[in-house]
Amino acid sequence: MLFVWGDPLDVKTAAEVFNIDGKEAYECFKELQKEYEEQGRGIRIREIDKSFQFCTEEGNNEYVERLCTPVREQRLTQSAMEVLAIIAYKQPVTKGEIESIRGIKCDRVIEGLTKKGLIEEVGRSAGIGRPILYGTTKLFLEHFGFKNLKELPEIEDISEVLREAPEGVDLEQIVIDFQQA
Repeated sequence: MLFVWGDPLDVKTAAEVFNIDGKEAYECFKELQKEYEEQGRGIRIREIDKSFQFCTEEGNNEYVERLCTPVREQRLTQSAMEVLAIIAYKQPVTKGEIESIRGIKCDRVIEGLTKKGLIEEVGRSAGIGRPILYGTTKLFLEHFGFKNLKELPEIEDISEVLREAPEGVDLEQIVIDFQQA
């Protein structure tokens, strides 16, 4: 229960789950806490105001800090930014429409953006073969600092906005292709 709960688990809740009285639940937690300490485990059980929680043994702080050092943030590639811009402005849009604008296949880029949670399938087109329609997600809005899609810059202003985009993203051609599509 401690592992699954994550937050401090209060004695009362544990007692209700196991259908035992609070005193007995408290004693079980204390017994488990003592067992972890005696065995010298790297994980300990700490008591916080009649609640219990797993924590790391104090001597392991250095290792935990090294493990939890923030990972270098990966930037989106130019092609990912291009596809994302097309989806953001044209959504819902099919892969075929995206490829038509870019003039190049984009299966892997769409797969990558989906795995990152920036785009998602939003339905199916009524067109031949009923291709998948793609749209942006809430994570996209959050990542780029928009409250909603209405906050996207006007398409005429997109070149200016994208000059501030991550390294080397040249979307002027995309804007031209986009406007012609």
